[in-house]
Amino acid sequence: MSNTDLIIIGGGAAGLMAGVSAGELGLKTLVLERKARPGRKLLMCGNSRCNLTTNISEDRMVQMFGEPVGPFLAPALSAFSPSMLQRWFAANGLKTVVKTGNKVYPHTEKAADVLTLFTDLLRDRNVSMACSAAVQTLEKTKNGFRVTTDNFVVESKYVLIATGGVSYPKTGSVGDGQEWAKRLGHTVEPFKPGLAGFEVEPNVIKGRIGKIYERVTVDVLSKGQIVGQTRGVFEIEKWGVGGTALTDASRIVARLNLKDYRLRVNLGDGKFEEIRPLQTRSIKEAMVTVGGVALGEINGQTLESVKCPGLYFAGEVLDVDGPTGGYNLQAAFATARLAVADVGRRCGKKVSSLWKKKHSKRLLRGGTVEGGVRAEADRKRGCLQIMRL
Repeated sequence: MSNTDLIIIGGGAAGLMAGVSAGELGLKTLVLERKARPGRKLLMCGNSRCNLTTNISEDRMVQMFGEPVGPFLAPALSAFSPSMLQRWFAANGLKTVVKTGNKVYPHTEKAADVLTLFTDLLRDRNVSMACSAAVQTLEKTKNGFRVTTDNFVVESKYVLIATGGVSYPKTGSVGDGQEWAKRLGHTVEPFKPGLAGFEVEPNVIKGRIGKIYERVTVDVLSKGQIVGQTRGVFEIEKWGVGGTALTDASRIVARLNLKDYRLRVNLGDGKFEEIRPLQTRSIKEAMVTVGGVALGEINGQTLESVKCPGLYFAGEVLDVDGPTGGYNLQAAFATARLAVADVGRRCGKKVSSLWKKKHSKRLLRGGTVEGGVRAEADRKRGCLQIMRL
């Protein structure tokens, strides 16, 4: 049995950022990942291009997340906004680029490069990671927590759970973090598929499979009223209807717990199509999970549990989800950093803002992050490229 300052359970986007952040603070940290390699779902993000965030202000992002997620995330997004995330990547040697729809990607548009950056930073900052280390039990002790895996036991005063939701379980997101939370006294909101397509009657897609409609608007209707609206792409698949406008609509359906609803698709030129879905696709195929550890039991200013002191949460293990377009990765990164910052404070560490000051002038030379101008800085400095697209 060994002891450490912080145990992070989960090696996905939130867990990796948490580990690197702990390394920045000099915390003695161990990251535990149940799969043989970390970041498996991260490698899938944005069709393996890794849509890191959306290039908008934190206030606008809070608005886009909506109730109750946006207000809960406001402190985390204020502490680590989309523009700060881009500066952070640039400061650590990975340039980012803004594409259509304000979507931010690594300049290589390769998710593997993002994962490599994280694993390199963990190594360089002396943060230990154990893979193939599925946690069997998480117990509260007199002095903190005891975490038991198949092969070893480790104790720590603080634990951060970053195990994700339950979508794409082959990547390691199997709902174990929510189960540990439940055993430690937390409420877990029911799981629902978020950002998934809809299954429909065969006549809806007959003769149109493969058809793509760009820039549509979708009204989500319930009891004759518009309860939500989305914009984006509408795609006809062999199993039903999808595309960003439809997947975002599925999140509204899940969040409002709608049972009887219709989708009115504005195709442009005065053409409308009304669809009554049979159901959303399986949660295993959803991009995110709606549901998880109840937000009312977590301090949004620190991400610490109000039920179990010393226990923190980050990312999709919480009842946190957002639209398509980098919102969910931004939430994972921001909550991870806020949680670790609080652990660092309690361990007597001070969060440094040196990298912000050092890189902000170079990053913004020629324009602002929220602006639409092109600002290509010295490539040798690893600065962000901002493009009007």
